[in-house]
Amino acid sequence: MRLFNFKKVVGISALGLALIAGVSDVNAQGWGKVAKNQKQAIKQQQKIEKERAKLQQERLRLERQRLQTMQTRNRYRVNRNGQWYNTDNRGAELLRQAVNQGYRQGIAAGRADRSRQVGMNWGGSNVYRSGTYGYQSYVDRSQYQYYFQQGFQRGYQDGYNSRYQYGTNNGGTLNILGSILGSILNIQQY
Repeated sequence: MRLFNFKKVVGISALGLALIAGVSDVNAQGWGKVAKNQKQAIKQQQKIEKERAKLQQERLRLERQRLQTMQTRNRYRVNRNGQWYNTDNRGAELLRQAVNQGYRQGIAAGRADRSRQVGMNWGGSNVYRSGTYGYQSYVDRSQYQYYFQQGFQRGYQDGYNSRYQYGTNNGGTLNILGSILGSILNIQQY
């Protein structure tokens, strides 16, 4: 009987060991699959991160290109008496305003001189001589004065002669003609 029990114990022990080994093997296989899945997930995440980095670099490249294009478009050269001066969009706009301000002030001064029946003399106007009406320090003062005075001379002639040869009156808004403005400023975008 002892032998029988011993055989039973050995058999049950062997069966237990087989089960334990089988479960261990199953667990090892399960853990192996989990580890494999984790490795794949990590590789996938790394691939996604690389793609994100590439996209970010491309966005930065495109933004730099866009800014460079904008800066290029906002550069101007102004030719005054054979000399070229560089400016940006804001400076070009202020010089355009100088010509138009000069034109408006010149019309008023020309009309006033005509009504007082004095001879045509735009150089006698204090506004003309100073040439700084509407001046903003963003552009060189002498540049502003020069373009203001160019507009003033033409406005004065139109005001004194009661005409609009150099400009227009659009609903009370006086502006120098675009073609005249272009010939005065001789501005080029580069």
